Amino acid sequence: MSESPIASREAALRIALAARALNGLDVRAFVSALLEKLESPLSEAKLAKLTVEDLRLILAGDFAEQGCHVGVEGEQLKEAVRLLWGEGLENNDFPAVDAYSEGEMPGSIRVAVAANRGENLDGHFGSCDRFLVYQVGQQAIKLIDVRSTVEADAAEDKNAARSALIGDCQIVYVQSIGGPAAAKVVRAGVHPVKKPAGGVAREVLLELQQRLSSPPPWLAQIMGVPAASLARFEESIAEEDAS
Repeated sequence: MSESPIASREAALRIALAARALNGLDVRAFVSALLEKLESPLSEAKLAKLTVEDLRLILAGDFAEQGCHVGVEGEQLKEAVRLLWGEGLENNDFPAVDAYSEGEMPGSIRVAVAANRGENLDGHFGSCDRFLVYQVGQQAIKLIDVRSTVEADAAEDKNAARSALIGDCQIVYVQSIGGPAAAKVVRAGVHPVKKPAGGVAREVLLELQQRLSSPPPWLAQIMGVPAASLARFEESIAEEDAS
C-alpha cells in the first residue's frame, strides 16, 4: 500500500477547510495541485509556508481545467491561506469533541455520522466532508472525534478508504449510500443505516440510545447481546435448565 499523501489529520482538516473557502473547490484536485507544489507528504509545516501568491498560481495552473475555481476573490485566497497555516480553525464549523477516555462507557457502541456542516447528519457516504464519531451509551452520547475525508478521497479506492476511516465504528448513519460502497462498509465491519431526511446528529442518535436497553435483533447482533424480542424465551430456557 502506498504511503498517504497527507501527513496528519490536522493537515487534512486544513486542506478541507481551505477548499471550502475557495468556493467549494474539488478537494481531490486541490490535493493533487498541492502535491505538485509541495511534494508528498503534505505536512502542517509545508502548508504553513504557502503564500497567497503560491495559492493563486496553483489555482491558475494546469488543474484549472479539472474543475478548480480560479475566479476567487482576493479575500477568499487570504482566508484559504490562513486556514492552510492553521489559523482560525477554532472558528470553523467543526464541532468541538467531548472529553472521553477509551473504555469509560461500558456497553456503549461507536457510531459514525456522515456530515458536511456543523454537528448534523447531512452527508452522503461517498461525498461528505467528514465523519462525526460518537460513543453512544445508555446514559450519555459523546462526540469523540471529527474525521476529515480529504485523505481518504486522495486514495485510489475512495470508498474503501472511507470505510477504513470509520473501521472502529459499529454503525454509520448516512443520508444515502450506493450498493458497492455499502458492501465495502459492511466488509469493514460497519453497519450502514440510511436516514434520507438527515437531521441534528444528536437527535438522530437519541433514538438509537433509547433502544440500547431493549435492542431489536439487528442492533443486538452489533452489541453482542440477546435481542429484546428473544429475551423472554431465553429467560424461560434458563429457568428450565436451573430447575
